[in-house]
Amino acid sequence: MPMTPAMRRALETCANEPIHLAGAIQPHGYLVSCRLPDWSIQHVSANVEALTGAPPEAMLRHSLREFITGDVIQSIAEAVDFSGPGAPAQRAAVTNIGPLATLCEVGVHVADGLVHIEIEPHARGASERSPTVVAQAMIARVAQGGGDEALHQRVTEQVRLLTGYDRVMVYRFNHDDSGEVIAESRDPALPAYLGLRYPASDIPPQARRLYLHNRIRLIPDAGYTPVPLLPDRNASGLPLDLSQMTLRSVSPVHLQYLANMGVAASMSISIVSGGRLWGLIACHHRSVRHVSPGVRAAADLFGLFVSMRVAAREQQEAARADEEARGMCDTLALRLANAGDARRALAGELELLRCALPADGVALFQDGAWYSAGRAPPAGRIPALMAWLGQASNPGTPACTDRAGDWGPAAEVADGIAGVLALPVDPAHGDWLFYFRREQVEDVRWAGRPDEPFVVDDDGSRIGPRMSFGTWHETVRGSSAPWTDADLRTASRLGLVLREQRRRGGARVDIADLRDRRARPDVRQHHERLVQLSELLDGLIHVSPGESALLAERIARLEDELQSLIAASSLPAD
Repeated sequence: MPMTPAMRRALETCANEPIHLAGAIQPHGYLVSCRLPDWSIQHVSANVEALTGAPPEAMLRHSLREFITGDVIQSIAEAVDFSGPGAPAQRAAVTNIGPLATLCEVGVHVADGLVHIEIEPHARGASERSPTVVAQAMIARVAQGGGDEALHQRVTEQVRLLTGYDRVMVYRFNHDDSGEVIAESRDPALPAYLGLRYPASDIPPQARRLYLHNRIRLIPDAGYTPVPLLPDRNASGLPLDLSQMTLRSVSPVHLQYLANMGVAASMSISIVSGGRLWGLIACHHRSVRHVSPGVRAAADLFGLFVSMRVAAREQQEAARADEEARGMCDTLALRLANAGDARRALAGELELLRCALPADGVALFQDGAWYSAGRAPPAGRIPALMAWLGQASNPGTPACTDRAGDWGPAAEVADGIAGVLALPVDPAHGDWLFYFRREQVEDVRWAGRPDEPFVVDDDGSRIGPRMSFGTWHETVRGSSAPWTDADLRTASRLGLVLREQRRRGGARVDIADLRDRRARPDVRQHHERLVQLSELLDGLIHVSPGESALLAERIARLEDELQSLIAASSLPAD
């Protein structure tokens, strides 16, 4: 959709906002940052006197031992040893702090050479079950089988039961960073958001990165007044990086965004798969709502389980696609090797090639001739495709797009084709293999107009979030299903097979001999290393044919982290 220059400037301003350098925290807690080994206090939040009885200036450059008892400091030190620099914040203790013996939850993390201690008052008389027990019960209730849709719906219901929010959603990011509500549990008095899509600008890139640092983000009162940090800069004169802080103050634009939605309190739980932000469990409430640290700890454990389930599903799908692609590539290699002239034989194997990727058609451009099978454009589109390749591809590497407008005039979408993946077969001769996907006509239900994500003045210098979130319908044309990482891995493997056959010059291969040799561990290991090396030399980004193993490794790390959180969340109150 067309945007005004002012709107483009507003989007750029929002995307560049340094939200991790807010210089302030939310007022429902306190911050004390110390330098080891003497625990000298380098930063405090301006409200710290309400907790410790000492004004900020009386605490700075003094030892934390003057204000907190030794046993609490020992618990903090143990949590520091347990987590290490860059790790998420760890629960260190539930203890009494200050002259009023305020019962508090203490969290700690290490960043930029400092120990950052976040302290939240614990409601007196609060009788909470162990976060581990709560999370285990939630996991048991959602792990009942069924498909993804049923799982996501049970997730929203369990989180709403735990937290008491008016609305809980599973929000999944699309390939273009827009997001869609794919499951929802809500108060019947609220309008439904299920199925609504939100533009990528609603959660800009730097915010998505922070969701990887902070798996739980809480705003108990969206109308709060930020509490500044003293000083707000580190010893080098740079703003203090608050990326890992649970209490970090939120962008004013986001707070106004919540207000415009009628949301007074919110919480989010990150869903992470394969090291990327897959989505969020988003919670909204119409009035101020404080969620205790114990409940958040249970939600965090539950969120890790959801992340592992999502990663496991993706791992299974990747492994299945990988196995199918390997089988097809083996069959193709044998056919071409035994054909005598592999180059001439390739044009007769288009139906087999079509099975390599989920595509609607395939075409081979070889020696100036155009061979196709399935849904493919006519030879008259070759100049447009080659012109697109000249801009989109590095020499000898695949190129892809899911938009028809990238390789042909939008009016030509009438052919019904939009997505293209181009694979170099013989760059020296200008031979290319093309995969095509048909256009997907979507009736998208946006939460407000996606081309009006902000309210801006004429020059774009002042921005605010949009005021309207009413359903806005748009028929999207000219795009196909996106090409995935698995598609690109398969394409790189296929390209390797084709280039290898051309280098071999059509030497015949016996299938039994090939299988016997590949079954030998030393040959298999050597073959896999050659595959990886070849792909690296081709300059590809997606180079590892063992992606499923990497996913399994990530899941194992998540499981270790889950066990660590279980141990840390079982702390008794002092």
